[in-house]
Amino acid sequence: MKKIAFFFIVTALVSLSFSSLRTGSNPADAIVGTWLTAGEDNAKIEIYESNAKYYGKIVWLKNPLREGKKALDVNNPDKSKRTNPILGLQIISGFEYNSEDKIWENGKIYDPQSGKTYSCHLKKEGNTLKVRGYIGISLLGRTEIWTKVD
Repeated sequence: MKKIAFFFIVTALVSLSFSSLRTGSNPADAIVGTWLTAGEDNAKIEIYESNAKYYGKIVWLKNPLREGKKALDVNNPDKSKRTNPILGLQIISGFEYNSEDKIWENGKIYDPQSGKTYSCHLKKEGNTLKVRGYIGISLLGRTEIWTKVD
């Protein structure tokens, strides 16, 4: 009986150890997941990690159709990309985690409504993500608040 109890305890401890590794004890991964944007044209952005950098793509649109057709990236400055669908479009790229300031920085955010790309930094506060897009210096920009989606 003692051997069985010991076996279950060891199994439980090993399982807990592996589950903590899988759930991402890395603080940089705190933004990984799906986020709902602010505004009347809501979208859901899936943020993911690749090679220690963070990216995000549009995975849901409140209004997926424009004039009865699927929404396209019609404002992209690269004319060859204007027929690409908005759904699935990568809009966040190249963010690195700054553990000292607890922000994700050195990334870019693309606004498909204007076709413009901005410098950006991200800051997670509880269940929200402050997304600060700017030109030049951070003072010249705007902040949107995104909400984490389960």
